[in-house]
Amino acid sequence: MTNSIRVDSPISSDISQKTQSLLAKLNEIILDKSHVTKLALTCILANGHLLLQDLPGMGKTTLAHGLANLLGLQFNRVQFTNDMLPADILGMSLYHQAEHRFEFRQGPIFTQLLLADEINRSSPKTQSALLEAMEERQVTHDSETYALPEPFFVIATQNPTQQSGVYPLPESQLDRFLMCLSLGYPSEKAERALLAGENRRDLLQQLSAIMNSADVIQAQQDVKTVFVADVVIDYILKLVETTRQSQEYHGLSPRAVLAIKHASQAHAYVSGNMEVTPEDVQAIFPAVADHRLGQRFIPFNQSGHKIQQTLAEQVLTKTPVLSS
Repeated sequence: MTNSIRVDSPISSDISQKTQSLLAKLNEIILDKSHVTKLALTCILANGHLLLQDLPGMGKTTLAHGLANLLGLQFNRVQFTNDMLPADILGMSLYHQAEHRFEFRQGPIFTQLLLADEINRSSPKTQSALLEAMEERQVTHDSETYALPEPFFVIATQNPTQQSGVYPLPESQLDRFLMCLSLGYPSEKAERALLAGENRRDLLQQLSAIMNSADVIQAQQDVKTVFVADVVIDYILKLVETTRQSQEYHGLSPRAVLAIKHASQAHAYVSGNMEVTPEDVQAIFPAVADHRLGQRFIPFNQSGHKIQQTLAEQVLTKTPVLSS
């Protein structure tokens, strides 16, 4: 794996200030979940797709709407249902009888940020319609290829697979998501604030864009220049090696290794740094690795804390940080 070239110049102060302002505003909507909101923005700036998995009513859709509004991107929302067809997302050909020709009518996927709400309530055939778009940033219809706008992201929400009426996402689909996050129950303090404060939907409508398409694309380019030292690369490889020694699940793939590196760079960038530390790797590792290791649901207690370590957190515990 090649290393990044060290860049001594600081990140753009303008972009950095916008990033911090965006997080501050988002944390006014999603209360007491600053770790999750930071990871969600990290995922976007790493040019990755985000999967939000939790019980209904936990704020998944609110988080997605908040990100879309603050990033200033073109936005479409699709509510997935069990009778939805791929054409409902990608688009379809309409025949113009007078002109004796077909015209491709673009579907809602032709946007910069697509919210695929409750994606696992649709059939596997409809779910798979997103695969090419998420991987190649394009749609193929009747042998014609149509490029998607830049930047392009999918933020998908899904309910736990233990609930009725859902179709679990296959591993190939899960692997297209850079991160999978769960909000968990709110703390008592946050829930009290929810009851005493304004409706979240009203607050969303008051949000104005802090960044725009050009800012997001520039930030994505800056992320690629964040320096990753050899010792950090070694630490990432050691974590991946630990997953491959398990007899309980499949180890992480080379694609996952690259995902960990890119997400670590983005996390350092969002933190205002131009060099990745082991702490950046540890911060993003569960979000990048758990859904690839087969962690389908993360149980939370009534205070919003995990009941037990996830698979990726267990790997972090077993793998010591390497010294430089």
